[in-house]
Amino acid sequence: MEITLEKTNSSRIARALVKARVAAGSPAMDMVLTLLVVTDDENVGAALRTATTLSREHPSRVIGVILGDGRGAAKLDAKVRVGENSSGESILLRIGGELTQHAESVVLPLLLPDSPVVVWWPGKAPVNPSEDAIGQLARRRLTDAETTSSPVRSLKAVARSYAPGDTDLSWTRLTPWRALLAAALDQSPGKVTGGTVVAGPGNPAAVLLVAWLESRLKISITTKPSKTDQIASVVLNTANGDVRIERVTTTSSHFSVPDSSPREVPLGPRTLAELLAEDLRRLDADDVYEATIRHMLEA
Repeated sequence: MEITLEKTNSSRIARALVKARVAAGSPAMDMVLTLLVVTDDENVGAALRTATTLSREHPSRVIGVILGDGRGAAKLDAKVRVGENSSGESILLRIGGELTQHAESVVLPLLLPDSPVVVWWPGKAPVNPSEDAIGQLARRRLTDAETTSSPVRSLKAVARSYAPGDTDLSWTRLTPWRALLAAALDQSPGKVTGGTVVAGPGNPAAVLLVAWLESRLKISITTKPSKTDQIASVVLNTANGDVRIERVTTTSSHFSVPDSSPREVPLGPRTLAELLAEDLRRLDADDVYEATIRHMLEA
């Protein structure tokens, strides 16, 4: 069920949502959170498709927010959808005129009561997400430096204003690497004395990987450029020999630890929906991420 509203307000949108829910045969829906997606006209389609895919694991009320031109009279258009191949509900808000300065007043009445709120900026994010008017509504705030024109600079800019609940998807992309390295060091108890990371220049995930290794292992990591944008390899030097993860294709890598035969392991890119699903499984603050970005900024 889909309902389009023009020149509307939050009360009419809420009533339309109830009407669409009843018409779809779902008067009560078991949703676990509200996901706010703050984006633009260029990226809204892809972002909401990702959020719809995500709702199969985390049934949610997805609220897309497009902030238009701040000049002129206040204007609010909306599109409400219930069902439509999704296990949740979605609302697309187009906010224009002077109302863009108070967008949170439109969003607030539409949040699910007594449920966590997560905000995701698929593209350009505010420099201080936790102080942003919409960001203040959320328990978790997700940015994505990789989508910007200067990924490392954007990552560091947001990191300087870190507040508990902030996360960049560059960190989430590192999960498979961190899991493999932690498993390797469990198998090789020798003390780590140094290491090297080879990655494409300007890769924010690689910058975080170096900071994580240095902050956790209390060592210096050498960085070298690769010919691709991806992280190409990580080598950790230990008293018993080297731990190595070396990419062989875009989806797999060689993994080796001292006194063990090397083997090939899957290590490919994950979809945005998979990254977001991982982040939504944990809604508390990530202390390891905080320690990592603190080290990154101090280095």
